[in-house]
Amino acid sequence: MSKKKLNPEERRFFKTVYHAAFANPFSILRQKLDLKIAGLFPSASRRESTDKCIQEIDSRIQRLEREGAAHISSFSGKDQTIMKIVFLFDIFHKFRDDFDQLILDQIKAEDTPVKALFANETISLLLKRGFSEKRAIHYVGLSYQVRRAFHFISHSLIGTTTCMIKFKNHLWNNIFTDDINLYDNFMWNKMEDFSTLLLGETGTGKGTAAMAIGKSGFIPYNPQKQCFEESFMHAFNSLNLSQFPESLLESELFGHTKGAFTGAVDNHQGVFDRCSPHGSIFLDEIGEIPNHVQIKLLQVLQERIFTPVGSHEKCRFQGRVIAATNKSVKGILGGKVFRDDFYYRLCSDIIEAPPLRERVKEDSSELDTLLEFTVKRMTGYKSQHLIDRVKRVINKHLGKDYKWPGNVRELEQCVRSVVLRRSYKGEALNWNPPANITEQLVAGIQNKNIDIPSLISGYCTMLYEHLGTYEKVAKETGLDRRTIKKHIDNQFHTKIN
Repeated sequence: MSKKKLNPEERRFFKTVYHAAFANPFSILRQKLDLKIAGLFPSASRRESTDKCIQEIDSRIQRLEREGAAHISSFSGKDQTIMKIVFLFDIFHKFRDDFDQLILDQIKAEDTPVKALFANETISLLLKRGFSEKRAIHYVGLSYQVRRAFHFISHSLIGTTTCMIKFKNHLWNNIFTDDINLYDNFMWNKMEDFSTLLLGETGTGKGTAAMAIGKSGFIPYNPQKQCFEESFMHAFNSLNLSQFPESLLESELFGHTKGAFTGAVDNHQGVFDRCSPHGSIFLDEIGEIPNHVQIKLLQVLQERIFTPVGSHEKCRFQGRVIAATNKSVKGILGGKVFRDDFYYRLCSDIIEAPPLRERVKEDSSELDTLLEFTVKRMTGYKSQHLIDRVKRVINKHLGKDYKWPGNVRELEQCVRSVVLRRSYKGEALNWNPPANITEQLVAGIQNKNIDIPSLISGYCTMLYEHLGTYEKVAKETGLDRRTIKKHIDNQFHTKIN
């Protein structure tokens, strides 16, 4: 059987599609490739260029069908390599809306897997194009993963500034690596070995970013059941480590057996035991865990095993670890927060969430975009009247140079405050923490003009800067960890007169 050879124009077109299929969808390169395929000018909207791009590819493949060449075996060599990806790209977009609706349906259904009634049709079309049944089933799982990643990154992390585009690019690469072809061939079932540390100030969206990664892992499709093996809603487990006293922290992480300690009246599954093989665990505020817990977590990351408190049984963990802290890289290095061995094993990838002030500084319209998103999520519809009201309050009470120390979370609080009281004053005096807390404390004591809350908060903050963890400060002062955290957080909102 003679093979079809792509002519120079066809090869240029389909090679562009080939490169577009591997390009990060949040990259400028992908936008340029879509425009080139669609034959549109840069002024075209992203949706317009994507739709026109898909139409043009579909038209070309229909032409191949009329020639009897819409099959992998119709080509050889480099042409076959290119057309294999083109066929996948085309089929993926034919069922794009079905995948998107399945995501929305699964969010409503929560932990119960929803039937993907269109998936077997997708498999049939892949078989028609020459893919094996095994690969066709795999590609359905990969397509679902790609759409979930795009959905959660694009719909949950709002913003179009350069630093936000960079942030979204990084998240996508964290899920698929920077080469999705490499991921598809070798890494899709091996990502458990790549733990992630999210850095950023409080309120920048680290939890949302962790959720986007955690709900976008590969989940196999089961053609007999006509659904995926598990709900992505069940695959993501989150634990805020600051919520638990040190005495209960190991139990929440690793579980415990009945009678392991006073009050352990039943067996308890820890978060590692609850995580599925296709799932991820998000450990928030990991910078506060004591040294002995770091050692046990290191064993989980290196050997993939853990032992419940009070047990000698070794349990296997098959998921992926995502962690977050509001400390900077500089503040972490040198054993200040983490043991060096734990740090290097935890940080296969470090992703930094940009602060709101940086985003607004790059483009002032970023604030408008976030306000529109926040108001719509809060009220259920876009209310320009409410958006304008919030903007008037911001302009009147905060000013255009307000630094938003609480970041996106503070902006959300601002909207709530305007809805309830038509007012928002912002953080007191928009104060940034002094470079030297000790000098401020001494000056306040000598001048006799520092109040008790500021004195305690300043002292706790001073110790925290020196000792590095809430636990060490608690031990030094005799206060409990939660009280220490409250005082330190308060220090950043209080001006020492």
